[in-house]
Amino acid sequence: MAVRIDKLLDLVVSKGASDLHLCVGTPPMLRLDGRLRAIGLPPLTPEDTVAVMKAISSERRQTELSENGGSDFGFTFREKARFRVAIFRQRGHIGLVLRQIPNKLLTLDQIGINPYVKNLLFKPRGLFLVTGPTGSGKTTSLASMIDFINTETDKHILTVEDPIEYYHSNKKSIITQREVGIDVPSFTEAIRRGLRMDPDVLLIGEMRDLETISAALTAAETGHLVFATLHTTGAAETVNRIIDAYPSYQQEQVRVQLAQTMLCVLSQTLIPLAKGKGRIAAFEVMTNPMSIAHSIRENKIHRIASIIQSSAQHGMILLGDHLFELFSSKKIKYKDAVQAAPNSVAFEKRVRESGLI
Repeated sequence: MAVRIDKLLDLVVSKGASDLHLCVGTPPMLRLDGRLRAIGLPPLTPEDTVAVMKAISSERRQTELSENGGSDFGFTFREKARFRVAIFRQRGHIGLVLRQIPNKLLTLDQIGINPYVKNLLFKPRGLFLVTGPTGSGKTTSLASMIDFINTETDKHILTVEDPIEYYHSNKKSIITQREVGIDVPSFTEAIRRGLRMDPDVLLIGEMRDLETISAALTAAETGHLVFATLHTTGAAETVNRIIDAYPSYQQEQVRVQLAQTMLCVLSQTLIPLAKGKGRIAAFEVMTNPMSIAHSIRENKIHRIASIIQSSAQHGMILLGDHLFELFSSKKIKYKDAVQAAPNSVAFEKRVRESGLI
């Protein structure tokens, strides 16, 4: 029996699953609250995954798959949902992963963004990084921030994405959304040309390479509010990753640039709720008071964690401290908190000493 992709996508939407995995030899699987669950269907055949791939991808994407072994794109399912799709070859067969992009944007309060960080969105310039592993909600947080700026201010917002995930409509602001591979050949080219389009705010889907990092820093330095993502965990690691992307002879200059332009590093991860369905975001937040800027400029990145810990008045918090808050208020389970903690031994010790277990 041929697999019906419309029935599967209806199930993804109705269950509120974040992802649908289609792999030859395995039944279709949903990711629910961060965990994979099999659907009660027979294992997929090679013909099944090929049929689904052809049903949802254009000829251009099928050519990319044939030539490069994979392709990523956005796909709209009727009026019900939008998906970010990855099609790929594995063991000679076609595989697919479809990630659901929620139709309704969350507010910053619903996400849990604190008021200090929210106020940074009114800044005229600077670099705001949202970081975390794949599936940690970075895209959702960024989309909500862009929507907040769109609703509250009159700006020209330029986004460069691969692929476009959330479609924004103009509110107080004008939003121009460009997709890499369709509207423009690369992130670097989009940023370079984008600076001639009179943008106030620039969203870069991902800082993948040195060229893109350099272009983002230059844009922030020349008077733009720049948002971007990195696959890093924690503020200190993020700063190090950017600096280490450059050759050693340029690193001192980059530290100065970062110290001057950095507005915020928001690192996040999603944790299953202790009660009911759904997940909650846990954050590490680093803003940029003089103490942080000095540590970056003087290459004393090891001091960042202790500065964050003692600087709640600047909107900062360590991931371990936020996890402890969420656990102590019974929003998340102990095992999930320990698993997400950057230092699980220290976290376990803190919980024991607090008498919470």
